[in-house]
Amino acid sequence: MLLAFHLDSLYRGPMKLLFLGDVVGRAGRKAITERLPKLRDDWDLDFVVVNGENATGGMGLSGAHAKGILDAGADCVTLGDHAFDQRDMMVAIEKEPRIIRPLNFAATAPGQGAALFPARNGKKVFVAQALGQVFMKKPYADPFSKLDEVLKLAPLGAVADAVIVDFHAEVTSEKMGMGHWLDGRASLVVGTHTHVPTADTQILPKGTGLQSDAGMCGDYNSVIGMEKTEPLRRFVTGMNKERFTPATGEATLAGVYIETDNKTGLTTRIVQVRVGGRLEQSGP
Repeated sequence: MLLAFHLDSLYRGPMKLLFLGDVVGRAGRKAITERLPKLRDDWDLDFVVVNGENATGGMGLSGAHAKGILDAGADCVTLGDHAFDQRDMMVAIEKEPRIIRPLNFAATAPGQGAALFPARNGKKVFVAQALGQVFMKKPYADPFSKLDEVLKLAPLGAVADAVIVDFHAEVTSEKMGMGHWLDGRASLVVGTHTHVPTADTQILPKGTGLQSDAGMCGDYNSVIGMEKTEPLRRFVTGMNKERFTPATGEATLAGVYIETDNKTGLTTRIVQVRVGGRLEQSGP
């Protein structure tokens, strides 16, 4: 039995991991709860990360909605600059270790910015999130040095069998820069925040998968997930009339799927994912 176990672990196929971009409003939550359980089974996924920071009314994430995403099959939920727009998240994140907020928030912020999680195949996945600095509303601490620090705690191929970095930032240049900075030290560097999936899905020279923005899990018949009327009014007139409200049509699940080498944890295959809604195109 010990020999059989050893051979099984030695020759087991690649880890299969899925990252889904910013969940926006009720439409995004519905798509997650209705589609993710089947995707886990159909694609034989070992680990799933979902960015949920816009899942509650398009601004932040409530504890109840975080539970819904986790119950649907997410192993980890990441946040972003709207992490604590829903006040109950200040308490929920302390009770639920599977929720990750940006590690370069103030040191007094509740919760954690990185953690090691068990995957369904018994392996260990390290997930970290940081906020970018370019064109962001607040002067967050340097994400490059912060990620450098935490990745030394769980080196890929040693402590962690896979490493996923959610880089929540405005500009693609900063996100691509982060990918190259972490090339060879992370399985996947994926951008979030701008809600539009980018077409630069690739494996970098040292084996790190990169996509500058995962896109959103929301209704794409919208302006980045929001019902079109108010954003268009502001663009055309420069005046605000109402609050932004999430669009409620059928959502597309958008993100990235990777397979990693069983020994090194580096990416051997990467596929852009768009399931359902207006942008349905691909999956593994």
